[in-house]
Amino acid sequence: MRVPGSVAWAFSIALMSLGAGVVSGQDFPTKPIRIVIPFAAGGGTDVIGRLLARKLSEASSQQAVVDNRAGGGAIIGSELVARSAPDGHTLLLTANPHTANPALYAKLPYDTVRDFAPVTLVASAPLILVVHPSLPARTVKELIALATARPGQLSYGTSGNGGPQHYAGELFKHMTGINIIHVPYRGGAPATIDLLAGHVQLAFNAMINALPHLPGGRLRALAVTSARRSDAAPEVPTVAESSLKGFETTTWYGIFVAAGTPPAVIGKLNDGLIRALRQPDVAEILRKSGMSPVGNSPEAFGRFVVEEIDRFRKVARDSGMRIE
Repeated sequence: MRVPGSVAWAFSIALMSLGAGVVSGQDFPTKPIRIVIPFAAGGGTDVIGRLLARKLSEASSQQAVVDNRAGGGAIIGSELVARSAPDGHTLLLTANPHTANPALYAKLPYDTVRDFAPVTLVASAPLILVVHPSLPARTVKELIALATARPGQLSYGTSGNGGPQHYAGELFKHMTGINIIHVPYRGGAPATIDLLAGHVQLAFNAMINALPHLPGGRLRALAVTSARRSDAAPEVPTVAESSLKGFETTTWYGIFVAAGTPPAVIGKLNDGLIRALRQPDVAEILRKSGMSPVGNSPEAFGRFVVEEIDRFRKVARDSGMRIE
């Protein structure tokens, strides 16, 4: 894939910073580690953050704590980390909005590539298309027909502008030609609360938020957004097999630190996080929440980030998505 020149240049600078100088990470950490999550508590990032905080605390003499800084489409918490001391003690645990925001906002208070150093891709997960039980649609095909007959009358809730749920909803609209209204919230948990109350009719929800409400019928699952069915809900078909061929999107979760953090510190963080993700209890909790643990190198995660920025820019351009 061809990467835009400005992004490629910024990424090359970020990679150079990873290899610049020789700094010992033997004494790291020297103070508590703060994991900043730019979303409200209760979502997938929260589950991952608290799991990793516990594991990092167990493996170190220093405590790791979670700090939820929701708001601004993940910009508020991200800016906090971008401006933090580049010593590895302040981490950003974020998701798809990180790579979507450059396409959605005319101006950001940081450079998405240049001001952050990638540590590792933590996990990935499909979304699940769910509807309020009052909605007379039991399949994706029926939902499309209903939305076609009632243009502008159905709304879908998301965890915020530019997030994976927003992306999925706009991709769904773009591929079907339907008109459904986007209602952004400050996180996946508050969006789910309003969906359960019937204030919005549907959502491309995080598995962790939706799964507890399926057995009792408080929500109805229509499909998952991945290419294959999810092990967490194998009875639920994919959107693609349900009548919308080619539809596929997933959520990713990753860790960053401020640019300029010593390579040795990044390496130690990467090693500790991957060790945590490989522990059976962590992997099992993530899988039960519909997530798949990943864990890769800073370089591989950095390349992934650039590709995601480019991919979202294309979808935003094709669908007309824009915040300002």
